[in-house]
Amino acid sequence: MKLYDGDNDMEKSVILIKPCTNYKDEYLDMLSEWEKSEEELIPWTLNLDSTDFDMMVDKLNGWSNGVGLPDGFVESSTYWLVNDGRLIGAIDIRHRLNEALAYRGGHIGYGIRPSERRKGYSTLMLSLALKECEKIGLSKVLITCSKSNIGSSKTVINNGGILDSEDISDGEIFQRYWITL
Repeated sequence: MKLYDGDNDMEKSVILIKPCTNYKDEYLDMLSEWEKSEEELIPWTLNLDSTDFDMMVDKLNGWSNGVGLPDGFVESSTYWLVNDGRLIGAIDIRHRLNEALAYRGGHIGYGIRPSERRKGYSTLMLSLALKECEKIGLSKVLITCSKSNIGSSKTVINNGGILDSEDISDGEIFQRYWITL
């Protein structure tokens, strides 16, 4: 069953939130599900050590203001997608591009927990994140994905993404899409 087609009001019940300690159990449940699937955790921030959950949340929220950024990183805002209290996915918005991100990585990385895929959540999450991109002053957003990730490319295209180019990194073909806001 597809939950979001752009015309219903799913957007009213599904929201993006900044990382917060109230969702610790949900976050750990989502990570556990992802790890059981043996799939790569995407976006990369899901790989942060969550042993000290409060510290992890502080770190993620600090990065949106440029506080405590690791060398070579740019300011980024992380959001979690929540539906009726259930954590569905995560999305990272990089506020600007450095050379590495301009090549591969782009402004946005996102992922939906395995049990909630193919329900329209990624399309909605990206749509909501693009509104956040506008708030931080971006007018054009680069998103990259593996060419083999058909679901991700469809999500980007559904949100106005235009294929700019393809390239190869580590033996894998990836695509570069731009979305004008």
